[in-house]
Amino acid sequence: MKQPIRLVTRRSPPAWQAFVVTTLALMVAIATRGLFLGWPNAAGISATYFPAYILATLFGGARWGWASLIVSLGLGLLTPSTFPNEVSFAGIFIVFAISGATTVMVSSALRETVLRLDEAHSDQKSARQALVEAEARLRLAQEVGGVGLWDWDLETDEVFWSPMVYRNLALDPATPPSYAAIIASAHPDDHARLRQALAEIRSGRIEDLEFRVLGADGHTRWLLSRGDTLRAPDGRPLRALGVNIDITDRRRAFELVQESEARFRALADSAPILMWVSLPGGRREFANRAYVEFLGAPYEQAINFDWRLRLHPDDLDRILAEQMAGETSRQMFVLEARYLRADGAWRWVRSVSQPRRGPDGEFLGFIGIGYDITDAKQAEADLKRINELLETRVREALDERDKAEAALSHAQRLEAVGQLTGGVAHDFNNLLTVIIGALDMMQRRPDDTARRGDMIDAALGAARRGERLTQQLLAFSRRQTLKPEPVKVDAAVLDAEPLLRRAVGEAVNLTFAPNAAEAVAMIDPGQLQAALMNLVVNARDAVNHGGAIRVETDVCRIDLDGPPEIPPGRYVRVCVHDTGVGMDAETMAHVFEPFFTTKGVGKGTGLGLSQVYGFARQSGGGVTLDSAPGKGASVRLHLPLSEALPSEAVQEPVATASSPGLRVLLVEDDAEVAAMVAALLEEQGHHVTHADGVEAAEGHLEAGLEVGLLLTDLIMPGGRTGVDLARRAVELRPGLPVLLASGYTGDTLAAAEGAPWPLLRKPFSGDALAKAIADLISPSPRPL
Repeated sequence: MKQPIRLVTRRSPPAWQAFVVTTLALMVAIATRGLFLGWPNAAGISATYFPAYILATLFGGARWGWASLIVSLGLGLLTPSTFPNEVSFAGIFIVFAISGATTVMVSSALRETVLRLDEAHSDQKSARQALVEAEARLRLAQEVGGVGLWDWDLETDEVFWSPMVYRNLALDPATPPSYAAIIASAHPDDHARLRQALAEIRSGRIEDLEFRVLGADGHTRWLLSRGDTLRAPDGRPLRALGVNIDITDRRRAFELVQESEARFRALADSAPILMWVSLPGGRREFANRAYVEFLGAPYEQAINFDWRLRLHPDDLDRILAEQMAGETSRQMFVLEARYLRADGAWRWVRSVSQPRRGPDGEFLGFIGIGYDITDAKQAEADLKRINELLETRVREALDERDKAEAALSHAQRLEAVGQLTGGVAHDFNNLLTVIIGALDMMQRRPDDTARRGDMIDAALGAARRGERLTQQLLAFSRRQTLKPEPVKVDAAVLDAEPLLRRAVGEAVNLTFAPNAAEAVAMIDPGQLQAALMNLVVNARDAVNHGGAIRVETDVCRIDLDGPPEIPPGRYVRVCVHDTGVGMDAETMAHVFEPFFTTKGVGKGTGLGLSQVYGFARQSGGGVTLDSAPGKGASVRLHLPLSEALPSEAVQEPVATASSPGLRVLLVEDDAEVAAMVAALLEEQGHHVTHADGVEAAEGHLEAGLEVGLLLTDLIMPGGRTGVDLARRAVELRPGLPVLLASGYTGDTLAAAEGAPWPLLRKPFSGDALAKAIADLISPSPRPL
């Protein structure tokens, strides 16, 4: 649409335009007079000039109005008068001049008024535009930030909500704004808190409130509501204004970090070795339960403890020098010394400290582990004493040897685990580096939402790998119950691969060739791993640097003309080949005898191949051996094929609560573990009473505490176990359901397996705990 031509403009027109307009206006006035009064009198003074004055003033301003007046007056003086003789020309001229001046002044004032009105209109339009833009920016900010605005008139009870409030509350925009609608959309567990918060708002008090909203899709979202109150001069609350913000992502990230930290501490506390994390200055910032128990001090005191107070005087100077050199180098270093344990016993501890670095490579301190090597030191000392007495005191030495062999039999698995120490320490250091690095990144950059998810996934993945590694070590060290069961042999061999590689090291080429994918044998998987470890370690000792070991499996048939000690039938064959020095016929004739060894003094017990032979025979199969000097050796285990199917891991449905309404007596000596388990139980709807030991738990039972379930750790301080407590509990309360729990049970496990109560392995999740309770409790739970 074309813009209209404006007579009055905010900016003064150019002089030439004003001159043209003024001249044209005067010419029109003269032409009008000449047309009606005759052309000789056209320029005389007349009312026809007044429109010209008005036009010139409005268009060009007052100066052009005055100019047009002066020009018309001059023309009037030069033009003969047309007025009658009795009329005074001078009077007419004066009246005309006054009227013209008045017209110019009025027109000038009118022009200023129009300009002011135009300017005010322009400012008003700009203000409206700015308001529209500001509102648009506000709406965009609310949508991006998930921020909804609310306004509650406390006197009229009228409520206003912005569109984001409806979106955050998952409500239809047509719903009238009311706090009853908020209650209806909120999670039922938050109704009471919301009603209390609304009552406080009415009284003029507003506190930050986090609550949950149930969407139409069934998903739960978290909202944060905060605001302030406008008050009258007398302090009476008039209006409450505030915002609600969607904090679902922040809340979930916080919960994941908490879960990750809990998993990490549970993993570290379940380890039977000392673990710690230190800062660049040497101060500890984390220690696990074994570390604290070794010192026998509270946690805060333990992480600030001066270990020089526990060092043996003979080791003090040496360890201080080695530690200073190791920390200065900022490289991995190993210390080995005697330390005074909390019970007053001196124990040999070997510690391995690995440098810890941040995402940018900066040095953050050390991650360390320490493990007790007292038994190995004692065995070494016993062997040395036996060798010294062997020549002069044969008879006495034989008795001492029997004792030493008993000690070596106990330490045999420690010797094999010693082969794994470096690799296991390396793996744990890597896992801890990932976990601590991810948590450190999230702590330093809490607002980096793009990276937070990756950091959480990395930390959780590392924690779960550490859990699997711990389970492998427990299985290999016989800290778990091992019984014959249907086992896929290939899977068991591949499960043992990481441990075997750590035992062999990098100087020997170890390969695997599984060719019996579906073959199942009824065997003890732990004993199979132990047999493989013995065979692979023997093969490693027989080959030179650069040699090769090959582990392979297949299915074969033994006929009547086969080895006489192996019954005919179909077998899974597990072969270990090496390219080592081999054996002659005399050595092969004795190789499976107990205590027979070709290794040097102190380098072997002679029990490894005996264990392999016994395992194969007890499993219903046998062992064959092929070897020749300089040709290497091949040991073949024949394990009978089984038609039984191996148990598969079944994905249990997610359990939200198990038998809600139970009064659970939780017996756990570790305060942090107890707090975590109590939280899991309470989340599932149970009521928890905690006891930190057997005596405290018995006190509750004898005092008449009504208990629907006893959940007790297996190992307890004071010499009595969770099994002892369970027996006493069922004597006091016949029929009381009991659930045992343990992570590292040691020799106490035998008592637990013989007990009539189920055992829940640590670490466990909330779902696993809920399922264990649901499986234990009858359909009619005991009341509170």
